[in-house]
Amino acid sequence: MDEDALAEELRRSLGDLVRAVRTVDTMPPGEAAVLGYLDRDGPLTTADLARLRGVTHQSAAKSVKNLSAEGLVRGERHPDDGRKLLLHLTDDGRSRLQRERTLRADALGAAIREVFTPDEMLRLGASVTLLSRLTAHLTGN
Repeated sequence: MDEDALAEELRRSLGDLVRAVRTVDTMPPGEAAVLGYLDRDGPLTTADLARLRGVTHQSAAKSVKNLSAEGLVRGERHPDDGRKLLLHLTDDGRSRLQRERTLRADALGAAIREVFTPDEMLRLGASVTLLSRLTAHLTGN
């Protein structure tokens, strides 16, 4: 298989895997993404979240509004520009995000145990290392 065919197969397989794992989610993907960004990147504005997610400001604002109403996100005036809100993940938001992540990991772990032999699990572990390197290269990290 040449590099282009491998790249396409990898893109398709990873997309299918992500969609399959997300079937256990209990919240909309956009809202889970907002919680994830706030957890990883710290306080952000709605504009920051829209840019990171690749969505419109209105779409990000709708997710933020829903999360705020549930007490999962809170806003405070931006220290450099009082017209903006800096969004923070609340303790409830962090707990909810952890539950979502645990649901996904549990579903994936169960599938791994059902599908793979111990030797295949070792090979999968090595593949995860390679995928992490590829991700770091693509994201510049």
